[in-house]
Amino acid sequence: MYGKRGAGVRASGAVLGAALLLAGCSSGGGGEQDGAGARIGQQPKGTDPFWVNPDGNAARQVAAYEKAGRTAEAEQIRKIAEQPTGEWIGPENPEREARGYTEAAAKADRTALLVLYNIPHRDCGQYSQGGAADGAAYRTWIDGVAKGIGDRPATVILEPDALLHLVDGCTPEEYHEERYDLLKGAVATLGALKATKVYVDAGNAGWGHPDQIFEPLRWAGVAGADGFAVNVSNYYATEQSLTYGKQLSAKVGDKPFVVDTSRNGNGPYTGGSPDERWCNPPGRALGETPTTRTGDPLVDAYVWVKRPGESDGTCKGGPKAGAWWPAYALKLAKATR
Repeated sequence: MYGKRGAGVRASGAVLGAALLLAGCSSGGGGEQDGAGARIGQQPKGTDPFWVNPDGNAARQVAAYEKAGRTAEAEQIRKIAEQPTGEWIGPENPEREARGYTEAAAKADRTALLVLYNIPHRDCGQYSQGGAADGAAYRTWIDGVAKGIGDRPATVILEPDALLHLVDGCTPEEYHEERYDLLKGAVATLGALKATKVYVDAGNAGWGHPDQIFEPLRWAGVAGADGFAVNVSNYYATEQSLTYGKQLSAKVGDKPFVVDTSRNGNGPYTGGSPDERWCNPPGRALGETPTTRTGDPLVDAYVWVKRPGESDGTCKGGPKAGAWWPAYALKLAKATR
């Protein structure tokens, strides 16, 4: 099963603008902040050190529902708006975006969670196709991200699906050597930053056995990274993801890992076509809220890498990959136990 995921690949200008503004006016003690008219606070730093964007899509939806008097729906969407989610850095202004998010996070005394998804030949021409024009463009883009982050705290999830699509045959052989080189270079560049942690994406529990990806993970430079990430933008239950992650960790020097729990509350979808069970599946729910207190020394954090409520792609009635889909967000929130 492929590990494809439609994800937001370009930051909203409004959200980024808000991040830049917040860099100068965010509260630093975990208090509430005004985001598009909604009151959105930071989570307790000791449990969840990641930054909550008070002007993200979910926060704006809360404000819209409140303005319309739809208080019940607003409270449901707050389940998403009040949790930290990944900020997916776009292709055009990496330095500006990375600086905006990390400055806003630092002002709030939190860590920015950034997702880098711009590898050349991305997603094999599917829903989230695109990426940098070539290797040189990608290296320049990574340099921009690194310059934007600077010495501020950041946790980076590096290139969802990039390794998986090498192993499953989706990405043509002619691009493999360059991709390994690009990933290894990105790990080195970002890992050299003072307060940045880097986790290389390593697929999910439903894709295949760790024996198929541990060597590629090594070739991509995981030894120099802080660890790897599993279940990004997917739906596999946390226990399934922990089993997969621990099996993989044992093969790459006991590296720790993080788990994307954003939408895995009801586990994977088993209906419909197997090739598209990952894409906007019905009946899913939010998973464990982000935290670094996982109770397991191998598991650095549960994180919401994929932003709940954003479409996986134009399937099952969804908008384009990464677009905010209020109806789907509401279903995720309502289904959450």
